[in-house]
Amino acid sequence: MAESVAGRVFSVLDAFVGAPDTLRLTEIARRTGLPVPTALRMVRELVAWGGLERATDGSYRLGTRIRAIGAAAPCPRGLLDISLPALRTLTSRTGGHADIAVPSDGTALCLVSGDRLPLHATSPGKILLAHGHGPLTALRRHTRHTVTTPGTLASQLIRIRETGLATAHEEYALGELSFAAPVLRNGLAVAAVFVTLPTSAPYARVDGALREAARTIGRGLDAPAR
Repeated sequence: MAESVAGRVFSVLDAFVGAPDTLRLTEIARRTGLPVPTALRMVRELVAWGGLERATDGSYRLGTRIRAIGAAAPCPRGLLDISLPALRTLTSRTGGHADIAVPSDGTALCLVSGDRLPLHATSPGKILLAHGHGPLTALRRHTRHTVTTPGTLASQLIRIRETGLATAHEEYALGELSFAAPVLRNGLAVAAVFVTLPTSAPYARVDGALREAARTIGRGLDAPAR
């Protein structure tokens, strides 16, 4: 199966982990294993989004948007950098879009996409709510499937704490199904790793892949600084 667009984007960002401050396109292609034209297309999209910046000598460096997202993460070691390899694996194993979210101003801030998701209507948001990040207020209806009854949502959060897994079936967007698991640091949930799929996609293996991604990222957070 060809690697998804999200996977190629992850690989470009991952190329900068442990790299010099700037990389030339040929080096990005070498580090990612992508053909140069494909790497150029991914780089241009990231530049347009603000994830990369083009230096005066033609090389590329991480952009202000990535740095701002990293600064917003609750973990001082750089949650996004630690998470990228696990997110790439999760994308590859499930065929969905993998991301990681942290609580920010009453929303779930996605560190890869930069999106802000409602807590009550998305799987990463429900993980954060279940672990005390945010109040049960302003339950806005996004689709006919959105849970807007506080008692029903509270029952879901109890179940999420028991199982360590949250789902959202077309609650934020029709045709979209997402799964999330908590990322633990020193035993406390600091983020939610999640994967989004079309409702028509098979998802029998998502549970195991998602839990493994969460454990991998958690181990990276708990690892002693070198």
